[in-house]
Amino acid sequence: MGVQIGELVPRKEIEIESLYGKKVAIDAFNAMYQFLSTIRQRDGTPLMDSQGRITSHLSGFFYRTINLMEAGVKPAYVFDGKPPEFKRRELQRRREARNEAEEKWYEALEKGDLEEAKKYAMRATRVNEGLINDAKTLLELMGIPVVQAPSEGEAQAAYMAAKKSAYASASQDYDSLLFGAPRLMRNLTITGRRKLPGKNVYVEIRPELVVLDEVLKELGIDREKLIEMAILVGTDYNPGGIKGIGPKKALTIVKKSKDPLAKYQKESEIDLYAIKEFFLNPPVTDEYELKWSEPDEEGILKFLCDEHDFSEERVKNGLDRLKKAVKAGKQRTLESWFG
Repeated sequence: MGVQIGELVPRKEIEIESLYGKKVAIDAFNAMYQFLSTIRQRDGTPLMDSQGRITSHLSGFFYRTINLMEAGVKPAYVFDGKPPEFKRRELQRRREARNEAEEKWYEALEKGDLEEAKKYAMRATRVNEGLINDAKTLLELMGIPVVQAPSEGEAQAAYMAAKKSAYASASQDYDSLLFGAPRLMRNLTITGRRKLPGKNVYVEIRPELVVLDEVLKELGIDREKLIEMAILVGTDYNPGGIKGIGPKKALTIVKKSKDPLAKYQKESEIDLYAIKEFFLNPPVTDEYELKWSEPDEEGILKFLCDEHDFSEERVKNGLDRLKKAVKAGKQRTLESWFG
């Protein structure tokens, strides 16, 4: 879900070519949910191999990562670790919502309403350890850095961007800004034409850049106030926020009050100050290495084609594109070194 403050956040569309040569730390779970939700058949059924194992995410990670590499982007994927204790309630709510969506998906299939079925199928998306391990295996075979966060992947990606290991953090959610990412990239893994939910209308989705300093300047607050504002509106850790408070009202409140959480803490079952502290000082690690290497062609073909029934021709074409992108990246590095 992420924090719902998008209406107040200044952002600008960019051409992906402007990221040429830049390292980007991508929230892997965010990307995986996108792939699992959108890469489906007409009736909402995900792509699967002959053994019934889901492969939609593998298709997304393989082909869309290649697209990024061809554009000169150097992606690294950051995977979630253990969620904070106060996220448990939201995770339970999401599980219940997915179960309900799954039931409606099957009902729509029985009625033969494919559009309705696909809508609910997307909402029923689940991620499990097997899907995560498969994604990590594929990325490592592709020579793409995989970073394991001790807790939230967005927090780790934001930390990597803040210490300049990466140019930006990439996610659809704005939480990266709360965690201190100086730059947030949105729509990085979902660019292209997309159908609007419930409408027969397609829109062109382009990468967006959000700069933390510009956000704070526009809103007239500091990062601590941005976090307080987000908590009032609602985050993954206190979904729903404070009843009756939207982004604009929350902004007014944090500007007027030195301690805007104090009044609402009395009404909340969740420790709002603990949430604030988590955004300010989340568990992160320095034990990572952003190193891109040559793809393991034989390993990829075995994993995708032999184990998961991908088209050998399509995978080989993808590998050719990936190898060219890696070669171009190495050439670019040499040119910058000797230039």
